[in-house]
Amino acid sequence: MRINVTRSSMPNFEEYIEEIRDLWDSRWLTNMGDKHQELQHSLERFLDVPHVVLYTNGHLALENAVAAMNLPEGGEVITTPFTFVSTTHAISRNGLVPVFCDINDRDYTIDADKIESLITEKTAAIVPVHVYGNVCDVEKIAEIAARYHLKVVYDAAHAFAVRYKGISTANFGDMSMFSFHATKVFHTIEGGAVCFKDDAVVQEMNDRKNFGIRNAEECVYIGGNAKMNEFQAAMGICNLRHLETEIGKRKDVWTHYHARLDGVPGIIMPKPQKDTTPNYAYFPVIFDGFKKSRDEIAAQLAEEGIFARKYFYPLTNDYACYREFPTAGKEKTPVAAHIADRVLTLPMYADLSADDIDRICDLVLR
Repeated sequence: MRINVTRSSMPNFEEYIEEIRDLWDSRWLTNMGDKHQELQHSLERFLDVPHVVLYTNGHLALENAVAAMNLPEGGEVITTPFTFVSTTHAISRNGLVPVFCDINDRDYTIDADKIESLITEKTAAIVPVHVYGNVCDVEKIAEIAARYHLKVVYDAAHAFAVRYKGISTANFGDMSMFSFHATKVFHTIEGGAVCFKDDAVVQEMNDRKNFGIRNAEECVYIGGNAKMNEFQAAMGICNLRHLETEIGKRKDVWTHYHARLDGVPGIIMPKPQKDTTPNYAYFPVIFDGFKKSRDEIAAQLAEEGIFARKYFYPLTNDYACYREFPTAGKEKTPVAAHIADRVLTLPMYADLSADDIDRICDLVLR
């Protein structure tokens, strides 16, 4: 039986049908209808944040968040190459220059100790990434940003429902973006959100996702179409009801993997972060000095119908479209390069059975 690296959690079929039933009466299918508004307010309560603006996907959410910072054309933005390429694209597509900072070897987030050395007179912002549910050094990043008057937009795609010292990750930086892609802990089929505290930005964020249109006669931004539709929102409403159970099941999977692989020479698994409530989004394993390479293990698992993922690989600063940038090239970020060449995220989802976990671990260890 094929085992994918992830499998989307879904509510009971009848529950979802009941949730969308009234759409056949209203025929209001998009443009921030009742489902959209219900999900928005539910997420504001769940995430303990004043404002949530919903988007049709996480990439457009991040791109709009960066745009809302009103950074100078050609300004530099310090970020990490150990991320999905969407992060880097969201910076570049706003006419900004990504500057790649290395990661640390503990939790694979941006190395906050290396940020300051990359700041120049052109630096305008920092876009750090919470990785695998691990939270960046938010305190040091906030201190650096305040000292140099920089904006901070977090790519929190992996960190939904994660708390650091009891604070939701939605509250860090000027804005935080979440992805609600089908593969995430919480999803709306496709979708995303931007979270923030500044009341003055709400109107702009809603304008930008609707072509820049303010009302029937005003268009105040050169915006695009990034609105979440009602069917997506309905899926989110259903999934939010079951999120606690979802995360509990993922914890069981995470614990089972750890019991089987902990202490094996050449296998490195990140330790739980101090003061952090995790979401068990991924199960990354670093094969460093193991009897087989990461690529060999991935290939052998695939032969058995088990599809793990080299995530994140390649680094975004090693893609052809970014090689012209001054800090491009994986040799400029050696820690990130080392991890990217050795990391494999094993299958991880709520309904992954104990037997399947054992089968995966047996194959790896064999």
